[in-house]
Amino acid sequence: MPGTNLAVVTWPPGVKDRLYWHWHFWWQAHYIDCQVDAALRQPSLERRHRLQDTLRAMGVRSVWRLTANKYYDDKAWLALAWNRALQLDGIHRSKALDKLEFDLLEGIDPVTGVLPWRRAETFYNVPSNGPAAILFARTGRLDKSREILDWIFDNLVRENGLLEDGIRMRMHGPEVVEKIYTYNQGTVLGASLEVALALRDDVGLDHDEPIDSFANSERADASVFYITHIRAIVQAIALHLATPQGVIISPKYESGDGDGGLFKGILARYLAEVAVRLPRDSRENIATRKIAARLVRASAESLWQHRLEVDGLPVFAAEWTEDALLPHNYGFGPASISEAVGLVRIDERDLSVQLSGWMLLEAAARISRATGL
Repeated sequence: MPGTNLAVVTWPPGVKDRLYWHWHFWWQAHYIDCQVDAALRQPSLERRHRLQDTLRAMGVRSVWRLTANKYYDDKAWLALAWNRALQLDGIHRSKALDKLEFDLLEGIDPVTGVLPWRRAETFYNVPSNGPAAILFARTGRLDKSREILDWIFDNLVRENGLLEDGIRMRMHGPEVVEKIYTYNQGTVLGASLEVALALRDDVGLDHDEPIDSFANSERADASVFYITHIRAIVQAIALHLATPQGVIISPKYESGDGDGGLFKGILARYLAEVAVRLPRDSRENIATRKIAARLVRASAESLWQHRLEVDGLPVFAAEWTEDALLPHNYGFGPASISEAVGLVRIDERDLSVQLSGWMLLEAAARISRATGL
């Protein structure tokens, strides 16, 4: 359609993919986020127009009923990306974005104080609450963001410092879903950083100014609380979710395709935030920044070394320590009977995998620009 732009969810795309038969709402939200990254790194009229077309297409494909989506994580991701897009000339706030933000606020469960995974659900997890907490912190709803983060820290921190997935409310009582996913670590890092910096701003503290002079301030003390969690999470990621060389890897529960294809890229995005924006007011914080930067850079180097190229353009691997595979049906249809009947599927075919690689490289570029290296 003229004036619209979406990403096909598989490559090479089939007929249903070209028609957007299955609506991958949150993949398109991350497509917007990646376009924002590129436009901020190297602005151009073409990039801005493409981004405007994508925002318009999100509304058209959803019949401008974006809040009808029952998954709160999907809506939080779109609201986050749209808010970031407002940094660019020509991108304006709309009623659709306002409705998304209010829908998230209204969805908060009055008993737990956090969002369920989806409407009419009793599963409360980090995938919904992590991005929502980032959004609330960035849009001036700091207390709501803190309530969500405090709930996560009270209920979902494992002994090794990593964050578990969520809590299901059962008839016999709460049941913790203990699975570890890379993107949950990333969103909590991002939310904690936004809250910590906002609390420092509230007391007039520069981002790199030692906090000792505000020792009796509740908000300054609270900032230290969230920064301490950031340090612990980054350390846990380096120990448990990366190779000795610093390349981020998927835990055993995390699939390399489908939704799981996005997870590591999201972690890389928020590790870059830590590497660039965490206050340099202590040796511990400086060390944490270096660890975060190393994880992103090592992962980006490995991803790039293991890429394929088709017509001069990269195809990224689902696992950043392994060589990328070319989808079997490139140009010719299924390469085998097993693939034709769906028994074999190449992870690299999914948009999620390619967006994840794009996010990682943008994260590495941001760190390079900030450090001059």
